[in-house]
Amino acid sequence: MNIILLSGGSGTRLWPLSNEVRSKQFLKIFKKEDGTYESMVERVYRYIKDVDKDLRVLIATSESQVSQIREALGDNINISIEPCRRDTFPAIALACSKLVKNGINENESVVISPVDPYVDKDYFEKFKIVIDNSDRANITLMGIKPTYPSAKYGYIIPKDNAKHNNKNIKRSEECCELELLEVDHFVEKPNEIDAEKLIANGALWNSGVYCFKIKYILDKANAILGYNSYDDLYKNYESLKKISIDYAVAENEKSIQVLPYCGEWKDLGTWNTLTEAMNESTSGNASTYDCTNTHVINELSLPLIAIGIDNAVIAATPDGILVSDKMKSQKVKELVKSSRPMYERRTWGEYKVLDYKVNPNGKNFLTKELIIKPGEHISYQLHHHRMEVWTIVSGDGVIIIDDEIRRVAYGDNIEIKENVKHGIKAKKELHIIEVQIGDELTESDIIRFDYNWERV
Repeated sequence: MNIILLSGGSGTRLWPLSNEVRSKQFLKIFKKEDGTYESMVERVYRYIKDVDKDLRVLIATSESQVSQIREALGDNINISIEPCRRDTFPAIALACSKLVKNGINENESVVISPVDPYVDKDYFEKFKIVIDNSDRANITLMGIKPTYPSAKYGYIIPKDNAKHNNKNIKRSEECCELELLEVDHFVEKPNEIDAEKLIANGALWNSGVYCFKIKYILDKANAILGYNSYDDLYKNYESLKKISIDYAVAENEKSIQVLPYCGEWKDLGTWNTLTEAMNESTSGNASTYDCTNTHVINELSLPLIAIGIDNAVIAATPDGILVSDKMKSQKVKELVKSSRPMYERRTWGEYKVLDYKVNPNGKNFLTKELIIKPGEHISYQLHHHRMEVWTIVSGDGVIIIDDEIRRVAYGDNIEIKENVKHGIKAKKELHIIEVQIGDELTESDIIRFDYNWERV
């Protein structure tokens, strides 16, 4: 069985805990039985493998999230990388074409699912039912039994069916067993009054889970996007039409069915819903006194104390500080403009931006702290618009500058000019203070080169 997990999103609704690179699916907020914490993507992947360890999983994502995915799931995870963001239909088409390129028969079925639902393991058991019945329609969906009239979700409207009465579907620890229903049409994010009427008539939330034959979606890709092979889609990806799977395919499909699901399902896309799933009211160097329904998350080294504050979320990270009433926290998306991520975890380690100054009358500068894990390295690279100065604070390793190799250790200072190739590998964990100076201090000003790090 083939499963494609869609991993995307800019993370602005959960600012400052998430950003363009560090989206909600990578936040380690779920406490496991052994006391350790895992992220949404780790939880979903673990549940899928618990259901069937032989399931083939491919994650569709952007280049900016690849390091985070490999950090969470290991280097052997299958990834389909989008060259740029083109919405869900091109991403799904590219991922399906990669399955074919990897040797999967195009007549096999595939389940498409978001990477970040908050669900029980039973949710993924239902994927088997969806797959087993995928021959009955061109598209099979999973619809969620609504718990309240929400304006945040799209709704699936099944055709009239005497056996299907939403009022009689009850949520329980064991998900109810219901037959597949024909789909009549969709309603995209109605207001709460209309949503209540839809629910009374049997409507289901659209979970974003789709199942179809690989060939079906590749034929649609050829008709809508002009390409259906992996190489052609990848090469022309930037010019592809931006369109969702809903608008491109589902809303125009007549042969479509839905499997109702009645178990636990939450979209943890806002602070209000995210804190509902947290096991503890504080995280990091934080404490609360005389507070009710208040969650405090602190990723800074300074202590954060909340006293006498109710129904609030307080979050402090290198990206910023948020103090908000929980019911109004969704406003953060409107208030936060796109900004440079100040913290990021990579497969080689992590970095934190310590200071960033834009100088209108001269060069800009940015100061970072880098931590490189033993045996790991950053890519061999150069920059056109900045120079860098590295100070080794602790650890030791090997640096390569324009193909010349030498050892570095505590106390060493290295100056790297513009257009000079450089890279570094840690022998013992390296802590580096990096100062960037230049006209353009962006992640896009990185030209990477292949390098045989095994010989270093």
